[in-house]
Amino acid sequence: MSHSLLRECEGAALRILALRDHSSHELAQKLRQRFECDTESLALLFERLQALGYLDDLRFAQAFIRASIARGRGLQRIKHDLQTKGVEQALIEQALTEADIDWLQLASAQRIKKFGKLLPTDFKERARQSRFLAGRGFSTDTIRAVFQYHPDDDWVG
Repeated sequence: MSHSLLRECEGAALRILALRDHSSHELAQKLRQRFECDTESLALLFERLQALGYLDDLRFAQAFIRASIARGRGLQRIKHDLQTKGVEQALIEQALTEADIDWLQLASAQRIKKFGKLLPTDFKERARQSRFLAGRGFSTDTIRAVFQYHPDDDWVG
């Protein structure tokens, strides 16, 4: 890759990263669409961007997790989305551990926001609410626990 093309590629990378954080994988995809970047040149560029603190997959994962939680997404959905964006599994696990999220409370809050405080009395409504939570990315165990959990008191047995 020529020096001028490398400079142009670096400028584009900086403009992309100025808008929002991206994973290395996402940034590589965007740069490959615009330029004829070989893997070696991208690796050198990414090393430079990481050294300058502009490109950090862990920081991206942490920010993505915070944004996903604010949108009411569950663990499975967040993991899947991060994997799709090319974040390594170890970094995903590290970011999730650091986030220290109460998935039950989050799922319960999403259920209450959508359906109100009253728990469903019939199977059909419970199944509908369960599908909603599953679609948001909450695990089966968490969904099951939501129907026994009251945020006002600890646990209803």
